[in-house]
Amino acid sequence: MAIETVGIVGAGTMGNGIAQAVAVAGLKAVMIDVTDAALAKGVATLTHSLERLVSKGKLDAAVRDAALARIETSTDYQRLGSADLVIEAATENVELKTRILKQIETAARPDAIIASNTSSISITALATTLADPARFIGMHFFNPVPMMPLVEVIRGLQTRPAVVDAVRDLAQRLDKTPIAVKNAPGFVVNRILVPMINEAFFVLAEGVASAEEIDAGMKLGANHPIGPLALADLIGLDVCLSVMDVFLKDFGDSKYRACPLLREMVAAGQLGRKTGRGVYQYA
Repeated sequence: MAIETVGIVGAGTMGNGIAQAVAVAGLKAVMIDVTDAALAKGVATLTHSLERLVSKGKLDAAVRDAALARIETSTDYQRLGSADLVIEAATENVELKTRILKQIETAARPDAIIASNTSSISITALATTLADPARFIGMHFFNPVPMMPLVEVIRGLQTRPAVVDAVRDLAQRLDKTPIAVKNAPGFVVNRILVPMINEAFFVLAEGVASAEEIDAGMKLGANHPIGPLALADLIGLDVCLSVMDVFLKDFGDSKYRACPLLREMVAAGQLGRKTGRGVYQYA
């Protein structure tokens, strides 16, 4: 199952990052979104990312130009017909992802692999959306995609072994390290990480320490490269809340109750870096 063309549905933070990684690796990327404006913003973001890599001497200008030439954008799902693999990279919402997966299935080739970049939703459950659930798999990238070396490869109950092998091979071609993960809420990384972030919000809400002190404590005391609250801003507070809500629903354990402060900040639209304000303010 050779993969040379990758479709990506969603031109947001994760989608354009995946498209960049695919194109830099020498594969063709077809990026789909609902509006030309969303696509233009996605291309502008990944172009800026590539420019930064060139300016830092981490990427040749010729590689940048070739990568940009390998990225196609469209609002038409039928353009996914050429893809060997299509990755859904939409917001962490079951109804939205289900609707997108049905659209992908109508446009993709019968032999194409279909994957989701979900960070917490059941791959086995999402697979039931498709007529052929055996070709469905989880391929969870981490933000920022061009820099983060990990990809969680999540096998649903129905996933064919050949699909797992093909996706692991692709991850390695993208210069990523894949880890095999069984289907479970939050998989491995977010199962551990997001509850820690949620606990940091409880500590902040209780006034135990300031945001800066909480983050400094985890950086200096646990050797984390970034504090949990700053990381929440990078991930997006809405994403963190969605993951916690999935955990609470799927596990039925009150230890996964989202911190009220986190929920209130999301309600206020203070989602982190992408809105300019979260726990911290950004220019």
